[in-house]
Amino acid sequence: TAVLNSVISSLLEADMRVIWLIFGLIVLGLGCLGVVLPLLPTVPFILLAAFCFAKSSNRLHNWLLTHRLFGKMIQDWRQSGAISTSAKKMATLSIALVFAISVITGVKPLILTIQAAVLSCVLLFIWTRPAA
Repeated sequence: TAVLNSVISSLLEADMRVIWLIFGLIVLGLGCLGVVLPLLPTVPFILLAAFCFAKSSNRLHNWLLTHRLFGKMIQDWRQSGAISTSAKKMATLSIALVFAISVITGVKPLILTIQAAVLSCVLLFIWTRPAA
């Protein structure tokens, strides 16, 4: 039974690597979209992709860590939980834009209040992180 357990364990590990890889590719794609779409965040998706690739593909993980655009934000986060000032400013602008669109489109006051509270918490988190 020890051999059988070892075989089953190996198969499950291989299946999980594929799942982590697929999920990593999906969130990397979302992160790349976030570079050009101001309402979609980039950094959280790139950090999540790095995590997924660390569990599935050394090659993709290393590629992401050395990427000219994404590598620095991952290293800054890993070393000190830092977010660059430019990323903080872009996040703030995106959040303000989202809230303004909600106001302009006539979203109900209760929803606006909830949205304002959640977005304020997000901004508080972002701006209390060290600057990279």
